[in-house]
Amino acid sequence: MISLDGLNPEQRKAAETVEGPVLILAGAGSGKTRTVTYRIAHMLLNLRVPGNQILAVSFTNKAAAEMKERVSHLVDARHRRGITLSTFHSLGIRILREDIHHLGYNNLFTIYDQADQMSIVREGLKNYRSNKSYDRSIIMSKIGYLKNQGISAEAFPNSKFYDPENNYDGATEYVYHFYQEKLQFCNALDFDDILFLVVRLFTNFPEVAKKYSERFKFIMIDEYQDTNSLQFALIQALTSTHQNICVVGDDDQAIYGFRGADISNILNFEKQYSNTKVIKLEENYRSTFPILNLANRVIKENTNRKDKTMRTSQMEGAIPQLWATGDSDHEAAIIVEEIIKQQSHSIPLSEIAILYRSNTQVPPIEDQLRIGQVPYKIIGGQKFYEKKEIKDIIGYLSLIQNPRDELALRRILNVPNRGIGSVTLNKNLEKAQKQKRSLFQVLCDEEDHEGIKSFIQIIRKFQRVFNEKSLLDSINDLVEELHYYDFIEKSYDQAKLAARKKDDVKNFMLAADRFQDRYQEDATLKNFVERLLLADSQDNQAPGEGFKKNEVTLMTLHASKGLEFDNVFLVGMEEELLPHKKTIIDNADINEERRLCYVGITRARKKLIMTYAKERKIYGKMIPRFKSRFVIELSECYKELDRTNFGDMTEDEVVDYKKNFFGSLMDSLK
Repeated sequence: MISLDGLNPEQRKAAETVEGPVLILAGAGSGKTRTVTYRIAHMLLNLRVPGNQILAVSFTNKAAAEMKERVSHLVDARHRRGITLSTFHSLGIRILREDIHHLGYNNLFTIYDQADQMSIVREGLKNYRSNKSYDRSIIMSKIGYLKNQGISAEAFPNSKFYDPENNYDGATEYVYHFYQEKLQFCNALDFDDILFLVVRLFTNFPEVAKKYSERFKFIMIDEYQDTNSLQFALIQALTSTHQNICVVGDDDQAIYGFRGADISNILNFEKQYSNTKVIKLEENYRSTFPILNLANRVIKENTNRKDKTMRTSQMEGAIPQLWATGDSDHEAAIIVEEIIKQQSHSIPLSEIAILYRSNTQVPPIEDQLRIGQVPYKIIGGQKFYEKKEIKDIIGYLSLIQNPRDELALRRILNVPNRGIGSVTLNKNLEKAQKQKRSLFQVLCDEEDHEGIKSFIQIIRKFQRVFNEKSLLDSINDLVEELHYYDFIEKSYDQAKLAARKKDDVKNFMLAADRFQDRYQEDATLKNFVERLLLADSQDNQAPGEGFKKNEVTLMTLHASKGLEFDNVFLVGMEEELLPHKKTIIDNADINEERRLCYVGITRARKKLIMTYAKERKIYGKMIPRFKSRFVIELSECYKELDRTNFGDMTEDEVVDYKKNFFGSLMDSLK
């Protein structure tokens, strides 16, 4: 037996309600995972339900692993034997391994990775014999999207997703057929095939669906608000012989519409399953009342939602703040200034998160964290200055500034390709060692190798250029001289990936532009490189055990769902960021953007600081910005602080202010 006395009344009711359809509306921080695991333990230990009759499905391997670990703490191995706790895709593979032969595949199928998929698409496009060229990644993406909508190659031309005027749709139709035939010939699936084929299997062979429905008599689905049409069809098939379906989710945290998630699945659950018992978990164990009050007020404005209001017993706490900042540099600098202050008050960096709507907001924040030598990590992305292309450009700048920098030289000697191989490099390294000269000096004597001669000419030329031109213009000239964008295009098969890499280089130039704006006459190549290397030395330290984990966390609002931190900075609380510009221009459903705002607010346990900039540089021009509509009417729920006096300053005074503001940071380089 297991006691449920540790659960609150709503949680206990959710754990005890086993028969029939159940909808558990689990608000942010309401102890959802605890409730679900106690429900499973109650079924196994108190109701003596055999483990092999229980299926619990989550979206990620991490969530499935956490559920398994928590259940294992409550139930011994003997009683939990046979239970299935998995992701949708793990369940799909298990079903296909047993029954895919009905669809004409061998049960020993292979799952192809992205490179394999692209290879087939490339072959399909060659056979298409069009006089137009097509981006393989776009066609591959469209095929994946169609599969997640349950649209087969045969059904595509007659679906709402097909536009006969669109050349890409014509090419996609042909390649989709070719692609699926090739996969089946090779007895292979791609990732999107897993659920796509399970649903086809259940649709075409109802007796197979019945078998699994009779096997899994008690089904639980986590994060139900994130399910798509395929997953919904799968769930319906699994409940074809019974209605013991329990779904857990929060419509207020439905933020994955862009991935195909359909919020109507949770909103209409009671229509799909009659006699549904609805249980609301409205006790929040995470946030203080002032934070939760703001979150409730924000989300209440959405009309298409289930009625619920989160409450907490933590009535005391800091009132959320909204900072008006000057521009993106000022915003980043005062955030880092505040983080350093919090750190001095013994607040662990691991309890601080910076959340943002768009990755375009990251570079100035990352710059300031590096200058302030504040350790940080980026969830769901690579640190900007660790990207290959950025390291290449920094390598050139380092060598131009200091020709004795052998590490930089070796990195960029054959980038872009100049036909300088390891044999040539090693020969010159040996010569440098024997002559006790730098590698660069030795290479300067090279007369026979055209690649080395052109490389030396570039370095010497730009030693002059950086003395004659501004930092930004010089870097721009260097990138053009290297034909670096052409090099990127040749290095990556996928056009979208190549475009992102080129954007990274452009963002690096924006960082140089910001440095130039800040430091004016001090914005020299020497100071810029020193700043970059100073931050690198901080990144590359080998600190003691546990230190690496004590880092500020940076992530998008989408990536933050399910996480929590004591102190949260919600950056860019302004129109065209949150809500996003694309949503406004496309006149799309603003509700998902509001839910994203709600998710961001409810990540904070103790302290929430929101920021917006009065102006931002967009396409080289400073553009006025305005406070987000999501908070504009809720001023009684937060304290607004104008961290600038820019509105009362002349343009010259603003420049002086910025110089003074950032001047102390410049001292760290001297």
